[in-house]
Amino acid sequence: MNDFEKRLERAVERGHQVRQNKNQEAIQKALSEEELRRVHNEYRLELSEYIDQCISRLPQYLPGFKCQSIVGDQGWGSSCSRDDVGLDSDGTRTNFFSRLEVVVRPFGSHNVLDLAAKGTVRNKEVYSRGHYRLLTEVAMVDFKEFVDLWIPEYAELFAAS
Repeated sequence: MNDFEKRLERAVERGHQVRQNKNQEAIQKALSEEELRRVHNEYRLELSEYIDQCISRLPQYLPGFKCQSIVGDQGWGSSCSRDDVGLDSDGTRTNFFSRLEVVVRPFGSHNVLDLAAKGTVRNKEVYSRGHYRLLTEVAMVDFKEFVDLWIPEYAELFAAS
């Protein structure tokens, strides 16, 4: 990456931070439930879009995975899964299921932004992760860093299986 691209990335990140600071200042004021829902929705949209962008790259490194968006009662985000056929130790044919799911959970009574991830490799849940913050304390950079950590962690676990 050349210097211009690095400067451009930093400028965009500073702009996002300014926007986040403005959002946090507004949140610090007394918020009604409707305002909290609006703020949660803004964060959810930004984070679920980022999750989708990151998970959609997984099949480039782990062929056979198919990705899909998740929108519903369980949250908003993306998943990537694949089915494999293999042989057990006794030689019988077995189906293996692998899946990574990262979602932003719906707005609840605790007024938090809640990020959750579940990973299954060859029919075994290999991890379940979660990160949450009060809406008044959200730093989107932190949430994106968890997404950036969890997806490669899953890829490593899958590749090692």
